[in-house]
Amino acid sequence: MKSFIFTIALCCLLAADLSAAVSLSAAGPSGTDMAISCTDKDITRTDKDISHADKDTCRRSGSMRYRGFIGGMMLHTGYVRSREVSIAGPAGDIHNISAEGAPFGIGGAIKFMFGKHLRIGTEGYVSTLTFGRHRSHAKTGWGGILADCTWQLGRFRLFAGGTVGGGGQTNTFILSPVRDDYLAEECISYRKYAFFAVAPFAGAEYALTDKVNLVAKIDWLLNVTNPQDDFTTGPRLYIGFMFGHAD
Repeated sequence: MKSFIFTIALCCLLAADLSAAVSLSAAGPSGTDMAISCTDKDITRTDKDISHADKDTCRRSGSMRYRGFIGGMMLHTGYVRSREVSIAGPAGDIHNISAEGAPFGIGGAIKFMFGKHLRIGTEGYVSTLTFGRHRSHAKTGWGGILADCTWQLGRFRLFAGGTVGGGGQTNTFILSPVRDDYLAEECISYRKYAFFAVAPFAGAEYALTDKVNLVAKIDWLLNVTNPQDDFTTGPRLYIGFMFGHAD
């Protein structure tokens, strides 16, 4: 999956270099060819003079320059499930349980824009699933470094990328009704463990204003280093708002 993230970043770099090359090779007005060399020492052009605006354009035409940031919060749901696990009760009885259903959670992300296509940032989320007759619950938290590649289509921006980081799973399997008292319950199984997290994602943003975007995305959280039968995974759908500034 590291190669997946590297491939996305490499594609963004190549796309940015290509777009910069195309913009610099454009022909001048009335068929006059222009050659603009954006170096630290000189700026040449076949026309008589070059304006200060043209010089600024040359200085800012670096394909991977910093362009701004965007960040915000998102709510999510979806459908996740674990494998079936066998839990032994206090009397030796066996309960076969699978955690599955629609989780609900919240989190956020911030992304820094470089060039025309590449964004690098960080994100983190908490997702809770309630399931079963006695309201067992599975809680997943994760976060890490993200990278994605974007394509502008009018007011829409499509993106695809991935997150690499860490996470933790906390599962509470309840085998019988829990009384509202101060007595310890016997028919409860509690497990907590950490894992290395990878989450590929794709989505779209719609520009409501110059600084506010409506965002929707889908991801799939993967437990890479510590696979467990009770780990809940599946597609999650995120909806939220992103705020920021880009030139």
